[in-house]
Amino acid sequence: MSNLKIQTSNVFERNYNAPTKLVVNQGGTRSGKTYSLCQLLIVKAFEETGKRFSIVRKSLPSLKLSVMKDFFEILNAHGLYDETKHNKSDHTYTLNGNTFEFISLDQPQKKRGAKRHYLFCNEANELTWEDFFQLLVRTEEKIYIDYNPSETHHWLYDKILNREDCTFIKSTYKDNPFLPDELVKEIERLRETDEDYWKIYGLGERGFSKSIIFPRVEMMSKVPEEATLISTGLDFGYTNDPSSMVEVYELEDKLIFNELLYERGLTNSDIANRMDAFWTDKRRVVFADSSEPKSIEELYRLGYNVKPCVKGRDSINIGIDLLKRFKLCVTTKSTNLISEFNGYKWQEDKNGYLLNKPMDNNNHAIDALRYAVTMVKSKPNVGKYSIR
Repeated sequence: MSNLKIQTSNVFERNYNAPTKLVVNQGGTRSGKTYSLCQLLIVKAFEETGKRFSIVRKSLPSLKLSVMKDFFEILNAHGLYDETKHNKSDHTYTLNGNTFEFISLDQPQKKRGAKRHYLFCNEANELTWEDFFQLLVRTEEKIYIDYNPSETHHWLYDKILNREDCTFIKSTYKDNPFLPDELVKEIERLRETDEDYWKIYGLGERGFSKSIIFPRVEMMSKVPEEATLISTGLDFGYTNDPSSMVEVYELEDKLIFNELLYERGLTNSDIANRMDAFWTDKRRVVFADSSEPKSIEELYRLGYNVKPCVKGRDSINIGIDLLKRFKLCVTTKSTNLISEFNGYKWQEDKNGYLLNKPMDNNNHAIDALRYAVTMVKSKPNVGKYSIR
């Protein structure tokens, strides 16, 4: 280990000694996992040189307020910070001949950038599987991941934790010896005041966050034969956001969603070609985002029965309320939609109180299915001539 003298916790030690390429940190609040991983990367920078370290989070504001803050706090605390080594416009820092780059995935080209030696994905449950996969295949040495387990279903559980080259590290506030007593008491108060939050943020175990809008979505291996297709929804995207298409089926009191499309960079003719591959009967009704009338008209002229959804005041909340009347199911192949359901949350105010307004990110497939459900279920005669 480097001669750098720092105070560390057992979370640092467990990560430092992990032998595998993938090291996953699941933990509750204030377990010190993010801070420990910043310490670890700094130590590695003094043990090696000529390496590229990528520190990633979904959005730039979150990146600045969390892991960037911890990283530079550690450098300053040990007299290591040198302003001449810090390119603030590019969000890079040079340390002992190594390059640290702080990357947000607001722009898709960021994750398809240069190769790196080390990767740290902060709050990785905010990322889609596509986000992470593009980072994974461009990382040559080790990958560190941290997150709070506020979802019970996620690609982390299905695609990462069961790998042979993965070390799983679980931590809680009890693993952080530097917390003041008052903060420990505040966390432990959750045991009596909020059972769900205590499970996630106190014990570091999987659970449902109260901010999740659809906390209980059932997984299905495939759409049952006896289910009836009632509609299909389409949300347009291009550079930053994917174009998303979702089928909606009904079976008794269940709505079943099947993801057809989740892809960036598609023109309208590309979307038309995808629809040709999905079905042969162009009479199938597809309800699309009404804010894209030009795209809807172009697809219609190409022979596809694409219609605008009807939007109005509070249409998003009306759609959410409508969806909550049913048991919601999603096919297991709908990986992007599953990820969106896991991260679709109500906004919170500065005091942590939930607002009656969903966060407007990572919701493209959900918007698509919402168009489809709203147009059929709030207008019962719409789309009845669509066929499976």
